[in-house]
Amino acid sequence: MNSSKSPHILNTSSNLLGFCFIIITSLKIGNKSNQTFIDEFVIVASLFFMSSSILSFLSIKTNSEKHADFFEKVADYLFMTGLLILFLVIVFIAFNIL
Repeated sequence: MNSSKSPHILNTSSNLLGFCFIIITSLKIGNKSNQTFIDEFVIVASLFFMSSSILSFLSIKTNSEKHADFFEKVADYLFMTGLLILFLVIVFIAFNIL
């Protein structure tokens, strides 16, 4: 294994991707997706988590240390961006902003 953070990023981002799918599905089932922008924000967060998962997997599987470090760094930034988006969604829900 080339990196110490990549397995953690892969595991957590894939779990949060599943959480995003639950949010999107519950909004669709409850017919709330047309009334709010939350599902659009969560879809963007899920794209960040999916990209982060792919890049962290590539970081684990690549043989080049240089490429592994690059993939891990980009995966880390994408993961943090996805987390920030989910944080904002939770704030929006908590304060009934959207």
